Amino acid sequence: MRKTLFHMRYQASYAPIDTETYCYLRQASGLSPKTAEAAAAGLPRSVCTVVIRDPEQDAVVGMGRIIGDGACFCQIVDICVLPEHQKQGLGKLIMEKLMAFVAQSLPASCYISLIADGEAYRLYEQYGFREVYPRSRGMGLVKS
Repeated sequence: MRKTLFHMRYQASYAPIDTETYCYLRQASGLSPKTAEAAAAGLPRSVCTVVIRDPEQDAVVGMGRIIGDGACFCQIVDICVLPEHQKQGLGKLIMEKLMAFVAQSLPASCYISLIADGEAYRLYEQYGFREVYPRSRGMGLVKS
C-alpha cells in the first residue's frame, strides 16, 4: 500500500466500532441514519470492520464494513469519512484495508457486492467492482 502524507496522520485498523460512534459517523457523513438498537444488533455480526482514527483528535473519523455470511456472499457497506477529513484519501485507505481482508480471508468463490451512491462508483471501480446490469439488477427495500 502506498502511503500518502495524509495517510501518515491517520491510523487504519481492523477493530470493532461502538454503536454511538457508528450512528454518529453515518449521519454526520451523509449516510442514512440507523437507530442505536439496530446498530447494537448488527455491528457484532460484521465480517470485518475498518476504522480510521485521527490521533490528533483522539477520535474515529471514518469506517467501512463487510457484512454477510463470510464465505458465499458478502457486501461492503458503511464506507464513510467525516466531512472535515474527506479529500485526503481516507476512502481509498478504507477500501485498501477491506480488500486486503477479502484477499486474505474470504474464499475465492465469495461474491462481494456493494451499492454505490452518487459518484462513489468511481472509487469502487479502482478496486475491480463493475456494474452488473443488465445481467443482474440491484434492488432494495427499506423497512419503514
